[in-house]
Amino acid sequence: MLTAGEVAGLIAAMAWAILVSFMAVVMVRLARLLTETTKMVSQLGDRVVPLLEDVSAAVGETNRQLVAIEAITKDVKQVSGHVAKVSDVTQSLVTGPMIKVAALTHGVRRALGGRRRARPAAVALERRPR
Repeated sequence: MLTAGEVAGLIAAMAWAILVSFMAVVMVRLARLLTETTKMVSQLGDRVVPLLEDVSAAVGETNRQLVAIEAITKDVKQVSGHVAKVSDVTQSLVTGPMIKVAALTHGVRRALGGRRRARPAAVALERRPR
């Protein structure tokens, strides 16, 4: 039979063997994980470089388009200023004489209207026996 010390040693040896086996399985899985991660990072690096080049080209094109849009916006602002000036000049050229013509027409209508009203009274006075 085994003594108590031998049984304790046997139990410790078995626990140690189980622990080492467990650690070996963990290490194998960790090695696979690191290998796969290395492959993914390598593939990602291969894909990122063209992607960054495309993004850089897109940003460059966007900046070029923004410069063109800025020039167009500046021209539109200038044209709208000219249109406002032309509108002001047109308004002053058209509305001034129109107001004068309207005032003249109104005055003539009042004068003719007053004359028409006054005429029947004058005719009545002339037809009256003396």
